[in-house]
Amino acid sequence: MTSHRHTATDPAVAADPVLSAAHACVIEVGLRRTTLADIARRAGVSRMTLYRTYGDLSGIVSALLTCELVALIDRARSDVGARAGVREQLVETAVLVVERLVEHPLYRRVLDLDPELLLPLVVDRLGSTQQAAAELVAAQVGQGQRDGSIRPVDPRLAATCMLLTAQSFVFSARVVEAEHGAASGALGELRRLLDGYLAP
Repeated sequence: MTSHRHTATDPAVAADPVLSAAHACVIEVGLRRTTLADIARRAGVSRMTLYRTYGDLSGIVSALLTCELVALIDRARSDVGARAGVREQLVETAVLVVERLVEHPLYRRVLDLDPELLLPLVVDRLGSTQQAAAELVAAQVGQGQRDGSIRPVDPRLAATCMLLTAQSFVFSARVVEAEHGAASGALGELRRLLDGYLAP
């Protein structure tokens, strides 16, 4: 049986017994088979406590996925560091986030076991995790417009378009690898797509 890392990558998740328990459950059995009772038992709290704190199972899962993604974005921003312009920082951060999401234990597990649960987030609506990411990107688009490195465009629309483009590279990573090999240079193509889209 394949070994999966059970430790959350975001310190805030690891420090929260409920989110840490949810992380472990999803890694073990996937989203569909994770239950509120399983999380409560693993966290050592009552189901009523979970209801009071997070509302329901979807609230816990949303909080978990959002914490992990925002932490990953923050780390990528830190690793990219200061660049000549905000556009370059934003593009490089997006490419790094995609590269790391493809191998992220939690997100990989969801794609492995429950990909059908992601379909509404592709064809119907943005989930709370995607919206949190879009807000971070929109703020940076606005900064790039002020320093002249990003063209005039509605920052929120640009963030949504960038998010949908980037997530397609995450969801379809195995397709690219199967068709073109692991060293396909797809991330370089993503970089060109995003930079060309944002350039004045």
